[in-house]
Amino acid sequence: MTDAELAAQIAAAAGRILIEVRENGLFEGKALGSAGDEVSNRFLLHALHAQRPDDGVLSEESRDTLLRREKSRVWIIDPVDGTREYGEKRDDWAVHVGLSIDGEAKVGAVALPGLNGGVVLRSDRVAPLPEPAATPRLVVSRTRPAKEALAVAEAIGGELIAMGSAGAKAMAVVRGQAEIYLHSGGQYQWDNCAPVAVAKAHGLHCSRIDGSPLLYNQPDTELPDLLICRTQWTERVLEEVRRIG
Repeated sequence: MTDAELAAQIAAAAGRILIEVRENGLFEGKALGSAGDEVSNRFLLHALHAQRPDDGVLSEESRDTLLRREKSRVWIIDPVDGTREYGEKRDDWAVHVGLSIDGEAKVGAVALPGLNGGVVLRSDRVAPLPEPAATPRLVVSRTRPAKEALAVAEAIGGELIAMGSAGAKAMAVVRGQAEIYLHSGGQYQWDNCAPVAVAKAHGLHCSRIDGSPLLYNQPDTELPDLLICRTQWTERVLEEVRRIG
């Protein structure tokens, strides 16, 4: 199977496993989140090792040895993006399976298992973007919205939509539920590699909030800020971020 098919298949399977773990009633709250992280991570690692044994892997839930730096192809995974939301039995969490090739997010699948029937957004299956809203919608963290996002929303007359995980927010833009996702204040490569691959495939702008490119398989796993948006808003948002600056 292709890399994109593999990413989608294992992201969807991990999502089904996570729903089963959540619904069996053995765990609650933080214990549920921990169990989900561990089970999903083990499955994804085993699947990638079986199907792509020569590639590197970077996972939120595994120790990083930097051996990945010797590889041009590195899978970057988040077994449960939004562990808090998963543990609270919300639907705004995700599973990320992304492939970085020479530092660029090339292939990705983002599963949203909590949605009815489960949804998987993929870099190899691109649907036309829905018509944008007349008033731009900015999706932000439900617990700690970025100050830049708040300021940009005020400057452009935007509407704020609070949501959980990074993957859920990024896919809200892909799915036409928002026009802009601007984050600052801390993320890691696994938080956005797969979402960026999917968003780029759908024709969205993806960059750091200063407009610089998003680089993956870097020694430092931190990638603290992110902008995913409709292209018609790119320059205005970047300009406002610079002005806030």
